[in-house]
Amino acid sequence: MATAAVFGCTGAVGSHILSTLLDSDAFTSIKTISRRLPKSQSPKLEAHEEADTSKWGGMMSKLRPKPSTVFNAVGTSRAAAGGLQNQWKIDHDLCIENARAAKEAGVKTYVFISSAGTRGMLSGYMPYSKMKVGVEDAIKELDFEQAIILRPGMILGERETPKAPFFEKLVGNLHKISPSFQDSIGQDQKIIGRAAVEAARLAQEGKAPSKYWVLEQADVVKYGRDEWRE
Repeated sequence: MATAAVFGCTGAVGSHILSTLLDSDAFTSIKTISRRLPKSQSPKLEAHEEADTSKWGGMMSKLRPKPSTVFNAVGTSRAAAGGLQNQWKIDHDLCIENARAAKEAGVKTYVFISSAGTRGMLSGYMPYSKMKVGVEDAIKELDFEQAIILRPGMILGERETPKAPFFEKLVGNLHKISPSFQDSIGQDQKIIGRAAVEAARLAQEGKAPSKYWVLEQADVVKYGRDEWRE
């Protein structure tokens, strides 16, 4: 029986990771740790609500049965966080704390939702990229049995606080003209969530191509949409 845990289960991508896990036969028990309870309900789900994120690490070690796989979809925007410093505490510091707590708890597979372009030529000058790179590097150094990093493009689909509403809507409509062009820019949050769960399932079956597996945008589309069409 495989158990999974999700950090950030109420966000755009995290909510779709959770719903996909609840529909999956590969995971029979799902735990969540979040600042507010998820909307999803299921006999498979055990949701933990804690507004103080500094307590999340300690909560991870107490989950029973122990999760074999942990998904981290925690993220915010500078505007929602109230400034860059506060965003850094969530998108960087908290994400690293979550990973360390998972490692200490004996989690085998760790899945992190990062972002496309984090290793680009100009990434060293962009605070957002620095946050994601820092978390990716920390996960690699923790040396999980299996680490999975997803680097989707712009996150498309309805959500409470879009980062760039006009541009997201514009890109979201590109599928009417050229689906492949849209795929090169952004992915729907449902596709990202499905890709994360599918990659974890493959890792659980020993089919991951590498111990530190990075899924770029084309891979996210492949495992989040194309594989589900078959």
